[in-house]
Amino acid sequence: MKRILVTGATSGIGRAMAVTLHRAGHRVLAIGRNRAALSALTVEAEGIETLALDLVEAEEVAAALSGRAFDVLVNNAGTIPRPRPFDAMERAEIDRTVLVNLQSVLWLTRLVVPGMRAQGSGHVIFTGSSAGHAPGANFAVYAATKAAVAAFAAALRAELSADGIRVTEIAPGRVETALYADVLDEAERQAMYRGSASLQPEDVAEALLAVLNLPARADVTRLDIMPTRPVPAIKLDTRVS
Repeated sequence: MKRILVTGATSGIGRAMAVTLHRAGHRVLAIGRNRAALSALTVEAEGIETLALDLVEAEEVAAALSGRAFDVLVNNAGTIPRPRPFDAMERAEIDRTVLVNLQSVLWLTRLVVPGMRAQGSGHVIFTGSSAGHAPGANFAVYAATKAAVAAFAAALRAELSADGIRVTEIAPGRVETALYADVLDEAERQAMYRGSASLQPEDVAEALLAVLNLPARADVTRLDIMPTRPVPAIKLDTRVS
């Protein structure tokens, strides 16, 4: 049984990860901002531990996790701005995306890694994105944060491998989640997921479990998980007004 911290656990990939790992017998701490969603999670996964935290509040996170050690850190929490040309984005959108997707990930990893070093083992997981490796138009800032996470994971792996700590980036393609719920209207979302070609959150969660089940001598450095069939292009009105 591993002690596992999962962020962004209130919906989508993070929720599926928390449930899957809990059902596999691990001791899971699921972190998210939505208290109602965390309460529902405790019903679905009886016995799971939850904690309502906003990861951008660094001091609050540090206080809440003080004195706790984990065998696995799953840096999953993330956000995405509405797809649009970079020069049409508001500064607040840019700042929020960088803060949630990159800066808070650095802070949390900095909190957890010393405990892994002290125990001589551990595994740091990052939920990346195919957008970080094959970026496209209208996703410049999101892609930039995910590319930065990929670079951070590679550098961290070089630093920690001698201590027996593994580092894995999981880079999924399109997954049918609520990630776009606040930035796309319902018609756009339905068009994006038409044909059931997208991955499901449970697919990514099962991939994570398979990685964790490997022996300690094996480190999956990066796992790309993509839909088998081509997914439809996202069609948006991205004209700059």
